[in-house]
Order: sequence, then C-alpha cells, then structure tokens
Amino acid sequence: MHVINAIPSSALCASLASVVLTGVLAEPDRFSLIEKLLLIVLVVASATLFWKRFGVVVDKILKSRKDPGFRLFPLGKRIWDFFWEVLCQTKVIRERPLPGLAHAFVFWSFLAFALVTLNHMAVGLGIGFLDPSGTFGRLYFWFAWAFAGACAVSIAGLFVRRFLVRPIWLSRPAVPGHELSYESGIVAGLIFLLMATYLASFWVSDGSLAARVLWWTHTFSLLVFLPLVPHTKHLHLILSPFTIFLSRGGFSQIPALVGDEDFGLVTGKDLTQLVSLQAYSCVECGRCTEHCPAANTGKSLNPKEIILGIRSYLNDLGPTAEELLLGKYNSQEAAFQCTTCGACEFQCPVGIEHLPIIVGLRRGAVNTGAWEDTHGTKLFLAMERNWNALGMSAMDRDKFVQKQELPIFDGSQEYCLWLGCMGGYDPKGREIITSFVEVMRYLGTSYGVMRKEKCTGDPARRLGNDLVFQQLAESNLEAMSQQKVKKIISICPHCVRTIQEDWKEFGAPPEIEHHSEFLSRHQAQLPHNNTSEKIVYHDPCYLGRYRDVYDEPRSVIAAAGTLVEAEHNRERSFCCGAGGGLAFLGEETGQRVSSVRAQELVATGATTIGAACPFCNTMFRDALAAGGDNSPRLLDIAQIAAMQLPQPAAKPQA
Repeated sequence: MHVINAIPSSALCASLASVVLTGVLAEPDRFSLIEKLLLIVLVVASATLFWKRFGVVVDKILKSRKDPGFRLFPLGKRIWDFFWEVLCQTKVIRERPLPGLAHAFVFWSFLAFALVTLNHMAVGLGIGFLDPSGTFGRLYFWFAWAFAGACAVSIAGLFVRRFLVRPIWLSRPAVPGHELSYESGIVAGLIFLLMATYLASFWVSDGSLAARVLWWTHTFSLLVFLPLVPHTKHLHLILSPFTIFLSRGGFSQIPALVGDEDFGLVTGKDLTQLVSLQAYSCVECGRCTEHCPAANTGKSLNPKEIILGIRSYLNDLGPTAEELLLGKYNSQEAAFQCTTCGACEFQCPVGIEHLPIIVGLRRGAVNTGAWEDTHGTKLFLAMERNWNALGMSAMDRDKFVQKQELPIFDGSQEYCLWLGCMGGYDPKGREIITSFVEVMRYLGTSYGVMRKEKCTGDPARRLGNDLVFQQLAESNLEAMSQQKVKKIISICPHCVRTIQEDWKEFGAPPEIEHHSEFLSRHQAQLPHNNTSEKIVYHDPCYLGRYRDVYDEPRSVIAAAGTLVEAEHNRERSFCCGAGGGLAFLGEETGQRVSSVRAQELVATGATTIGAACPFCNTMFRDALAAGGDNSPRLLDIAQIAAMQLPQPAAKPQA
C-alpha cells in the first residue's frame, strides 16, 4: 500500500493505460493430456447434471396441455418485445432503476461472455480460436473485460441488497425456512468469482503458474455454476426469453375455454404449456408482491406465491396429476382476493402473465362448484335474472332514461352511449352520465342509449363464471348487431375493456372508447375556466395499465384546475379495490384497499379528487365518508368538464 501511495498519480494512470494498450488475456501456454481428459470429464459431468434437472423441467412443460387459441404469427410484435425487453432489459431497468441496471449488466455480461466462454473451453483442448495477441482477440477480450468489471460490481451490489438490505418482497415468508434464498448467495458468489478470475488474468504473465491457477479456477466456477442453474430461480436466465417471446400477445389476455371438459385451472392436467413455462421462469424478485394492493393491505394473496405454488405442484406431481391446484399448493381465499388491477403483470420483468393464471384458478373453482360464497352467488343470480350486477329491475333504468330525456339509439346517431350497470342504476353513476350528456349536448354530438342493455359481464368474467359471461356477451352482441351499433362510448373502463377484448371470443364487437378520450379530443371546443384549485387524479387500473390512457383525463383536469399527483400514479397507480368482482363480495380482510388509496389521495392536499371510473367513484365515496366534512369532494372528469359549461351541469337526479 505504501509503494502504491509513493507512485505519482500521473505515473499510475500511465501504468494503467499501458496495461490497457499492451496487456493481453493471460492463458496457460499448454495443457497436458491429463488436463485435457480431466476437462472433458468435468464438462461432460457438468452438462449431464445440468440436463438431469433441466430435461425434467422441459419435459414437464412439453407434457402440459397445449394452449388453446395460441398463435405464433404475426412475429413482428414478438421480435420487438424480445429485442426491447430481453436484449435491452428496458422493463427490468424502468421499474427498479438501480437494481434493474445491476441485473441488466449481469445479463449483458453473460451475452458478452458467450464467445469468451466457448474460446476458454476450446483453449483447454488446444483448439482456441481467439488469439489474445491478435487485433480482434485483444479488442474483444477487453470489451468483455469492461463488462466483467460492471458485472462484478453489479453482482456484489445485488448480494448486499438481498442479504443485508433485505427488502421484504425478496423473501418467501409463506415457505418456512425459505425467508431468504441462500442458494442465490452461492450463485452470486460463483458469478463474482467468474468475473474476478477473468479480470485478474489481464494482470499476470502469459503461461505463468498464476495464469494456470486463474484459468482452472474460472473453469471450475463455470462448471459448478451450470448444473446449479436449473435447480434455482436462475433458471429464468434460460427460460424467460422464451416466456417473453411466447406471450399471449396482449395485457391480461384471458384464454378461451375449449370444449365441454374445459373448466379452467382445476388440476395439473389443466395446466397449459405457457402456464408451466411461466411458473418455471419466475425469478422471485417480488416486484408483483411489492405493487399488489391485496398484499399491501394485509390480505393472504401474494402473486409471487401463486406462481411458485404452481411451480411446486409441477415439481411434486407433474402436469398430468389429478390433485386440485387450489388446496395444498395455493389458497382459494388468496385467489379470490385479487382485484385484477394488473400491477403484478405490468411489473413482471420475465413475462409472467399472472392474471390469466389467477382467473384460471377462479374459473376452476367456480365452474366446478368448489367456490362457495354468499355474495358471489347473489351477484351471479342478479346478473342472470336482472341482467345487471346491482340486481335492480330494468324498469329503474327505463325511468332514469325517460327522466333525463335520453334518446334511444336507432342507428342514425354517431354514438351509442353505454350506460353500464353503474351508469344505469347507481345514483352517483347516473350523475356522471348526466354530466357527460350535458357535455355531448353542448358539443352537438349525436348519441342514443340502447333500449335494452345488459351488463357486459365483467364481474362474472373476472370471477370465473364463464356461463353467465357468455350469455351476457352473446345477448348484447346480438342486440347491437340488430340495432346497427358502430361506435360506443362509455364512462366505465371495465365496460370498455370487456367489450373491446373479452367479447371477441363470441363475435366482433363495435368500436368503443372511454369518455376521457372523447373529452380530451374535444378540449379545444369546451370552455376553459382554469383556476388554482388543486385537483388530484386517480388512475383507474382498467383505463391506465389495461388501456394505456393516462394523459387524456389529465388534460380534462388541467383545463379546470391545477393538477397534482399522488405518490402512486400512472402505471404505478394503486387500485381502488373494486376490480375482479370484489366490489360485490362484501367486507375485505385487513385494511380496505379503497381506504388506503383514499388516504394517499387526501395526503396530496387537493380539494378535489378526480376519477374516471364509476367503480373507483363508489369505492372512494365510502372511504372518504369516514373523513367527515373536511374530505375533498369527489368528482368524475365528466362532472369536472360539465362544471365549465355556461349552463348547469346536471338536472335533478331521478
């Protein structure tokens, strides 16, 4: 240390520059026959141990049921997703910048080392193809050296984070003795050793004993690392690129049931190849848990454990087993606590599609009669008998339509205004409809409502009752076809999503948009009375993550006041708790999701909370009531826009 300190900094820099310019990767000058035979034996042993486990995993995936309706083509989006999410690691970095960048450097280093590793083994057999003293060889080895340095620093940082900082979502509290994955520490140590031995090889003499020791240490580390991969979560290094490339092609795409014997995910024989592939791809990073509203409010649901439960089922029983998926390996209670907000699926860096799996488990329980819930039964009966989730008579909707003088759609108007269950029956939902109608009339937009409108089936779809959903979807599609509906507009993101995507299973739905998109598009034609009033906007899950609509509702609010943001906003918005049919399932365990989100919105100091979903509106209405008269007022963006008009925003409610 004293010698180094005695060297002038300029001389030290010159020395380092000299190494970079003239230094080469040091390798043993030759290998004896015994060394070559030993290398061959070790490589074969390592590869055999690797395949002994990896082959089992591949076999379980291939023996799983084929995914109904899966199409590989077109390839354009798949290739782009592979490039953007796998090679560029954008999703890994975007959602957790510092640890994400560290993971990215580890991944990029593996890519950079592919050629180095092949040459390394070839050198041991006397057939090396990269010359360290040649122009290309020197440049490539120094290129890999840079990535090795970044990888060593990154893996050390990730080790510290996992074992010293210890974020709670990295642990597995549901598995006794597995609070931390110590196998990850072993793998991290091996990766660090691989990088360190490579880096050190540039600082020793070519053909020296040190070069030979470093070469064999690097080799042993590599050959021990390889068979460990399929036994640990690091299996994602191999599988996740396939998981991302072979996705269902859209956010939360629920696959269709095929045949009379398909009830959803009931037993192992119902697990599809995509589900099995995704289960084995889980990296256990806990991003899904970190952002799950149920997991953050004291519920038993943990999205990571749902996926790992399926992996454990496959490991123990295989994809042809008859044992129930919900029971020992996954909790039915947890499966029905999901709000289907999509935060888990949006955050997952390895392409796991949590929602189709969770809905699949719900399907299995509902369609086989295993799920017994008083509120759920009441909901399904209401949708079957009264054609709306609130269980009210259609006459109540008719009275509202007549009271507000809403025209009946006859095919001549531009838009069919979809009221939905909340807009047609809920008092506050009706206020939103009334305000939006005021705006449409001000703009001179022609519209009409359907004479007989039934629920889109969203709650039944998300809770797993496919029979009720199919009846509602087919009935509505037939009615729309008869009335020649071409364009629909709705105040409910759930209705928009269900009509636009889920109905495709039974026919071609008309074009549909959310009222926030309509209002934003017509902002120039509406009055702007911008004030200093602070308005905080809550991003509905089914409008944001599901539909990627973030700026449009904000433009409506910005025209009326000063927009402020909650801690969780846009893609990271926190759910209101209503989705997945949970608005109709009674009291929650733990904290109410709506209360947690409402407190966060109130904490911004805004005097008004802007919503863009009638379900969010009704959930926050109850949560804010606990705060008394000092709570902010709650308005839909249609109401905010209508308040800017020169005439009263709404007529007296029916």
